[in-house]
Amino acid sequence: MTKYRSNNCGELTSNHINQDVKLSGWVNKKRDHGGLLFIDLRDHYGVTQCVVDSKINNYDVIESVKLESVIKIEGKVLKRSDETINNAIKTGEIEVSVQKLEVLNASKQIPFQVSIDDDSPEDLRLKYRYIDLRRKKIHENIILRSNVIKTLREEMTNAGFNEIQTPILTASSPEGARDFLVPSRLNNGKFYALPQAPQIFKQLLMVSNFDKYFQIAPCFRDEDARADRSPGEFYQLDFEMSFVEQEDIFNEIEPILEKVFKKFSGKRVSKLPFNRITYKESMSKYGTDKPDLRNPLEIIDVTECFINSGFKIFESNISNGSVVKAIIAPKSADKPRGWFDKLNKWARDNGQKGLGYIIFDDNEAKGPIAGNLNFENLKKILNVSGLKNGDSLFFICDQLKNAQKFSSLARNKLCEDLSLLKTGSFEFCWIIDYPMFELDERGKLDFSHNPFSMPQGGMEALNNKNPLDILAYQFDIVCNGVELSSGAIRNHKPEIMLKAFEIAGYSEKELKERFGFLFEAFQYGAPPHGGSAPGIDRIVMLLAAEDNLREVVAFPMNQQAEDLMLGAPNKASENHLKELGILIKKA
Repeated sequence: MTKYRSNNCGELTSNHINQDVKLSGWVNKKRDHGGLLFIDLRDHYGVTQCVVDSKINNYDVIESVKLESVIKIEGKVLKRSDETINNAIKTGEIEVSVQKLEVLNASKQIPFQVSIDDDSPEDLRLKYRYIDLRRKKIHENIILRSNVIKTLREEMTNAGFNEIQTPILTASSPEGARDFLVPSRLNNGKFYALPQAPQIFKQLLMVSNFDKYFQIAPCFRDEDARADRSPGEFYQLDFEMSFVEQEDIFNEIEPILEKVFKKFSGKRVSKLPFNRITYKESMSKYGTDKPDLRNPLEIIDVTECFINSGFKIFESNISNGSVVKAIIAPKSADKPRGWFDKLNKWARDNGQKGLGYIIFDDNEAKGPIAGNLNFENLKKILNVSGLKNGDSLFFICDQLKNAQKFSSLARNKLCEDLSLLKTGSFEFCWIIDYPMFELDERGKLDFSHNPFSMPQGGMEALNNKNPLDILAYQFDIVCNGVELSSGAIRNHKPEIMLKAFEIAGYSEKELKERFGFLFEAFQYGAPPHGGSAPGIDRIVMLLAAEDNLREVVAFPMNQQAEDLMLGAPNKASENHLKELGILIKKA
């Protein structure tokens, strides 16, 4: 018991009837029934209905108090009548007859409703985030986040990992995104960088003989916002292990993720071990390296079926390097013509010329494409695709990358339109065997992912294989179409590192200038090591069934990387800039 409460607003039950209690909290709702004022009092723990009689002292003050004012009440717990019991809340069997009430802090008119979910603009909610956080749903999301982090920390500790903090003020990162720079007063003209990830430090910890490391790590990246990516900062479960292979990492983290998702969702989770899908297979079957395996549809390559087929448009495109992808829409042959027309329009709205199709009904192929195909090629398409009577087959013809990208969109669209998504589950998979190198937009060879991943085949592969054919021990873990993290077995041998960077067009001098500290450290005995870093924000987003990361972060920035509540970023004073040796030129 304290001065302000004997109980919280979520714990009173029929066991407390006739007890005198003190409660404090926010006025969630208020209803005037002519001489009786009903107040739903809310705190962190729940809601209790309080009844205020007009005969109470200062009733006029209480009657005029606005929603979200903070009050303290003293009163007696009474049983509600059977017809007024509210089973939607824990305290629904009782109410408190108020004998004394004190306004601790009166609220102004609130900018949006707290007691109900409304469609207030996001920027308004972020400006008044301290009010927004009082809303039941988002309040529970933040509590969920806290509990998820607690469980992750416990499970990692129980698995023998040591929690070690790495620096926040560091040097510019090789991660690839833009750094946030922090000027140094003591080293005028020089800058720290906020870490994009603890990548370098966790590798150095392995060199330092720490066998299993983890931390709930803040990461900072100056990049554009997306629904599944917060601008500015985010948190990840960062971990690294020594003397491991790829499967060792999978076997370590899979049970932890399974436990967390089962504990906080009650939904079905993929059986262990999680599915392993090669990057090549994923791009072929799903058009993406972030497949949602709840969607049963797969993409089929039917390019060969259209060579010398009689369908001139596709034949011409194929001769110019295009491919033809196809997706079966099961049991859709009986859909009205308008449904197919809408899909065509959707394709055009997404930059395509259209979405061709064949309808297979009454054991006969119908539609504009079928009418332009010779019998043999039509037979090939039916055999390759496995099209069944009553199904439709949709086609995408484009250059490979474009065809894969749009096929992925079309796969999801058809799944949605046909209500095929398997709900009530979390479907995990590992995407493995990423290419070590790729050609950039200029046709220049570069690393496709982390430059410090170990190439499969080691030095022999680097010396003898076409760089574009070399695979890396690089992997992503994906859940329901959301990438939770990337990871890798690291390149711990200096000579292999030199060769890999050489292939990517970096000289030894450039390597040592940018990453000399890591290169040097590896020359003093570096063990084979690897790890990953599942995103905590994304884990909680999935568990909370939210579509936006900002709904599971206490104080997020908006899409323009602005903190509307604090007004950050803001201008620094001239004196501060002068002290740091910074001169801002006006454009």
